[in-house]
Amino acid sequence: MDSKSNNSSLKKSATSTRLNKFIANSGICSRREADMFIAMGMVKVNGKIVIEMGYQVQRGDDVRYDGRRVVSDKPAYVLLNKPKGFLASVKKGTYKKDVMELINGATSYRIDPVNSMDRTSTGLLLFTNDTELKIKLKNPSRGLNKIFQVVLDKNLVQTDLEKIREGIVIDKFDKIEVDAISFIRGESKRKVGVELSTERHRAIFHVFEKLGYKVEQVDRVVFAHLNKKDLPRGKWRHLNEREINLFKMMK
Repeated sequence: MDSKSNNSSLKKSATSTRLNKFIANSGICSRREADMFIAMGMVKVNGKIVIEMGYQVQRGDDVRYDGRRVVSDKPAYVLLNKPKGFLASVKKGTYKKDVMELINGATSYRIDPVNSMDRTSTGLLLFTNDTELKIKLKNPSRGLNKIFQVVLDKNLVQTDLEKIREGIVIDKFDKIEVDAISFIRGESKRKVGVELSTERHRAIFHVFEKLGYKVEQVDRVVFAHLNKKDLPRGKWRHLNEREINLFKMMK
């Protein structure tokens, strides 16, 4: 092969993307689901049905799934230290004081929070358009590490702390278990640290309310391998390459 054709091949591969990845990046589905849709003949490239799994989409190609144009965005990952008063919802809609306002200008791509967070809660919130990562993080068997600092309306008594360590039965068939709980050194016993891996929404509130406490504040200080170091409240940053790769290494 001469140098001219070799350079052309390199240029082509640098601007191409596997069809299943192209579809997954659009947010329609996961890469595995894209493979299924391709095999079913539901995907067309430039007007022709493509069932080849390793097909490479070139820049400018017209890709359509079930007749709809697929626009694939480059994966983006943004971490916000959410302040109080803003709502984070995984449901599409327009909300007053939405967290999307806080990351305006972070990227030209459409990104969404990977999980919901109510207006009173604060702390780490991850945004991405990486559909596969969203699916990974929402998997209940994932056991994703999250640490919260919780402020209660009154001191937590030792006996109740022990009950929480053993797991709190919310009703007959519903038990919430925490991975760890402890008082925060140097703080009053109204403030506790809670490590939790469940994806259940408002699990912390359910646990303490069951024992007669009112949760006044919840601040997520650790999310997986991410923390709030050098990220002031209300500010955001892009994940670095190492942080992104650690997520991609998750099975």
